[in-house]
Amino acid sequence: MAPDLILFGGKVLTVDPAFSIAEAVAVTDDRVVAVGASGDIRRLAGGSTRLVDLRGRAVVPGLIDAHAHMDREGLKALCPSLAGARSIDDVLERVAALVRAAAPGEWIVTMPLGDPPYYFDVPRTLKEGRFPTRTDLDRVAPRNPVYIRAIWGYWRHTLPLVSIANSEALRLAGITRDTRPPWEGVTIEKDAAGETTGVFVEQTYVPVVELSLLAAAPRFTHADRVRALRESMKIYASTGTTSVVEGHGVVDEVLGAYEALGARGEATVRAYLALSPSWGAADPAACLARLDGWTARIAGRGTGDAFLHVGGLVAEANPTPDNAVRAHAMPYTGWAGFAYDAALPREVLKTVLLEAARRDIRVLSMGKDLLDLYEEVNRCVPIRDRRWVIEHISMLTRDEIHRMRDLGVVVTTHTNRYLSKEGEILKSRVGAAREDEIVPLRVLLDAGLHVALATDNVPPSLFHPIWQAVARVDRYSGRVIAPGQRLSRAEALRAATIEGAWLTFEESEKGSLEPGKLADLVVLSDDPLTCDEARIPDLTAHMTIVGGRIVHEAARD
Repeated sequence: MAPDLILFGGKVLTVDPAFSIAEAVAVTDDRVVAVGASGDIRRLAGGSTRLVDLRGRAVVPGLIDAHAHMDREGLKALCPSLAGARSIDDVLERVAALVRAAAPGEWIVTMPLGDPPYYFDVPRTLKEGRFPTRTDLDRVAPRNPVYIRAIWGYWRHTLPLVSIANSEALRLAGITRDTRPPWEGVTIEKDAAGETTGVFVEQTYVPVVELSLLAAAPRFTHADRVRALRESMKIYASTGTTSVVEGHGVVDEVLGAYEALGARGEATVRAYLALSPSWGAADPAACLARLDGWTARIAGRGTGDAFLHVGGLVAEANPTPDNAVRAHAMPYTGWAGFAYDAALPREVLKTVLLEAARRDIRVLSMGKDLLDLYEEVNRCVPIRDRRWVIEHISMLTRDEIHRMRDLGVVVTTHTNRYLSKEGEILKSRVGAAREDEIVPLRVLLDAGLHVALATDNVPPSLFHPIWQAVARVDRYSGRVIAPGQRLSRAEALRAATIEGAWLTFEESEKGSLEPGKLADLVVLSDDPLTCDEARIPDLTAHMTIVGGRIVHEAARD
């Protein structure tokens, strides 16, 4: 049978064990059937084979984002944007236009002030150097409730978060001069007369106000999430990502959006979703009862199909008062998509992790704080071959790395934060003598650990982490952080492909371009191995193919 598709005349970076470089690749149905020289592969063509002349362009395996929050990307387009506003009058002009298009009394909820994706330097980006207030908004929206949302704080990684409501929104939310904050990290700003200004300030990265004080404002619906997820997949595919792992886990409202897209046959990016557990209470017996209900779906390598797979359990320790407030909004989770009551006291969590190990439920956790619990579990139930995960690494000593290696832990990174945004901060905190402990990629690889790159959706392109792993430049100072921990470009590409497949037990199915593997591949705008280093984060996909199907094509061949 002739191949359905042949791409030839390019530079095919196979990411096979030898990191072979070929010229062409052939695809039949959803599989790669041949990789090699252009002449040899073209001879396989039949009358119905689509031939794509790469004209020297690079082809790589589909990228695998190890901690993506993909569902969040499309949500950003659901609320009207205030990007580009440079004065309060600019903001009011945008709001006035929305009021003219709205029915009387209809809620108007916008995206935050500032420019995406990071929303840096607000309110200094406004001419007045301050946030608008309820009085400002009332001038253009006297009868429509208006709420300007806070950012999802991890977009920027700086505090505070600020949201603003006009008088009608405050009235509908029942907020008066006597309303008290729902948590000590929230400030309800007041004017000289003691009246609320409509400005809410939060000392937290995860919004509290819109889940509590402003709970009356419209929320993301199931239809919103389905529509947004479809758009998210288009955006991720345009960056070359063909698979994502939701390492922070998801709750039912996000899983339901994935299931809806899958039922319609509209999924274009493969997803491996860990469970974000909503425990409800910290009683050990109740937690184990919850685990009973989840085990059949998440144990072992999980359940699902090639596009939607559910497996593993996210572990978090030490519940916090602010999350207790957020949990009142559940099952709605806003931007998060994960459970606000997922954390347990350490002793209860130890009981849960032991039972998870006995049931062969894989565990994922953020940071190294649970490394000692992993070791305690391992002494009772060996986890060496279970590929338990430690995500979002920042600082690691060699001893911690060796302990992780001995447990068979798989590591995922968050270089968008801990190298690009906070590398210099971490260096100033620990000193030059410990600089090599900052996201120590070279030590991790040399120790034999499997390391997968991740975006955390800030922003969604994996070429940012690939560049960060190679260049290790702090975005503010421009200085290189721990240069001895750099990866080569080939190593970084491995960490964004085959290592992501290892993370989900799928290294024999995807992550490299070899005959028999899934035909997930990307034609790139430039060659990641040879382009100017500073251009790596700007690489995009000219064509993205998932399971032999073209899901993104920027230009016709």
